[in-house]
Amino acid sequence: MKPTIIALAFALLVTSCERAVVVAPPAEQKAVAELAWLTNFDAARAKARAENKLLLIDFTGSDWCPPCKMLKREVFSQPEFAEYAAEKLVLLEVDFPREKAQSEEQKEANRILAQQFRIQGFPTIVVLSPSGKILGELGYMRGGPRAFIAELEKLRS
Repeated sequence: MKPTIIALAFALLVTSCERAVVVAPPAEQKAVAELAWLTNFDAARAKARAENKLLLIDFTGSDWCPPCKMLKREVFSQPEFAEYAAEKLVLLEVDFPREKAQSEEQKEANRILAQQFRIQGFPTIVVLSPSGKILGELGYMRGGPRAFIAELEKLRS
């Protein structure tokens, strides 16, 4: 067997829900860890414009919202998404945690963004063009990174 196949075979875990989850081999985990999630809207918007990339805004309750945690685990932490994001996206996390520490300034900035984009629930993914035009909204969906990327590509066209 090839080393990649062996690594993937060992990385296959069965969760308590009897659903298979593929964990990235160590070399691919590094790429995932390098995903840069910004927390400042103005900086993210400027970066998206300068790099001619889409701005993906993740409105999340990272430490309490089950679909938010699933989206992170099944999509955002996967190598396929990391590769796509590095090439085509600027990532902004707008978090509303219940347990994690967050500065008052960040809480206020996030509250203002949630009002500005009329966020009704979590997770809500807002996608902006490089010029700042709203292209659409997404949420949690089944199908992992491939399905999520396909929806992003629909918004790009």
